[in-house]
Amino acid sequence: MSKIIEIKSRQVFDSRGFPTVQSDVILEDGSIGSSIVPSGASTGSYEACELRDSNPKYLNKSVLNAVENVNHSINNHLKGKNSLEQEKIDQLLIDLDGTNNKSKLGANSILSVSIANCKAAAKSQKKEIFHYLSRDHNYKLPFPLMNIINGGAHANNSLNIQEFMIRPDGANSFSECMQMAFLTIQNLKKLLESKKMNTSVGDEGGFAPNLNSDEDAIDLILDSIEKSGFKPGQDISLCLDVASNELYDGKEYSIITGKKINPAELIDYYASLANKYPIKSIEDPIFEDDWKSWSDLNNKIGNITQIVGDDLFVTNHERLNKGIQESSANAILIKLNQIGTVSETLKTIYLAQTNNFKTIISHRSGDTEDTFISDLAIATKSNQIKTGSLARSERVAKYNRLLKIEEILNNPGMSKL
Repeated sequence: MSKIIEIKSRQVFDSRGFPTVQSDVILEDGSIGSSIVPSGASTGSYEACELRDSNPKYLNKSVLNAVENVNHSINNHLKGKNSLEQEKIDQLLIDLDGTNNKSKLGANSILSVSIANCKAAAKSQKKEIFHYLSRDHNYKLPFPLMNIINGGAHANNSLNIQEFMIRPDGANSFSECMQMAFLTIQNLKKLLESKKMNTSVGDEGGFAPNLNSDEDAIDLILDSIEKSGFKPGQDISLCLDVASNELYDGKEYSIITGKKINPAELIDYYASLANKYPIKSIEDPIFEDDWKSWSDLNNKIGNITQIVGDDLFVTNHERLNKGIQESSANAILIKLNQIGTVSETLKTIYLAQTNNFKTIISHRSGDTEDTFISDLAIATKSNQIKTGSLARSERVAKYNRLLKIEEILNNPGMSKL
């Protein structure tokens, strides 16, 4: 009854208006799982390959070949297989592709089928996705990292750091997380309006004002937290995504406007920021191949600040294993489309958690209405989720799904940070 009878795919569009892949997996019992894959803007060079076409009609951004791969090669290969055997399904996809980075079929085509199959299997078993994926059904809600000021590759403004986020550490429920974030965001908007600054939003729903420095952005957020009646660093903490690959020229970093600094100076700069402000998490602070500087930074401030590897690890089991051995970080960002299957993603999550790394489930800047990552965060007991600001429906959809899960589970409380 759980056998796959057909897989259908089509080209649809993501939140940036670029083409992406949507696939449906249809089972013998009538269960259907559907998935739309996201796409990143600032991407690590070790990510699995996103297959796009040389098609001028879509400015070489179309995914028609990836769709074709699903409708023919993948459909023919998986027909008749048991949907409940997720690892076997994913391994068949990996073997069919046969490359190290999924460049033959495309990680976007493979992932669309992997997630859709997981959803179909859960539906076939009449289970919520998070329940179907969970190992022990011991559930807690994750803390959201909300990107409320956008810079870097996510916004056309003067800021170097890509994301300025808030994390409502003092909340006792996910509903309270949302209420605290809502107040802070609305007060930030009022502050920007009072200063005659732009309140349009970037790719991930955060405001994108032009400011004199990145520290000005931090000060604005701290002011907004206080105006909302909360204590910075206690009720609500600051979190940064530097996206340092975008700021590195091969020798130096342009994180400070009008000045370039070397890796040692960059580490000192982060230490000074962490001492000056209630910054509890810094993502991608160093270039993805400078493993030594990652270790140096983690050794210096990892006891007071979460050091998060995104481009460094790209949800890859082998790269994470190296990071564990070298103490390169103490947390990992998890993005399904960096690796390309549900099973490989779970393998990386469990390796991280076994080695006391925090796992943060993440969206991409070009995202969709698909809410699978909300269920993934619950199922894997990941204590944080990063899915944008409280704006733009493709971001809010993930938060709304978590609110529904909180209701389903009768408010099981929050994970430990």
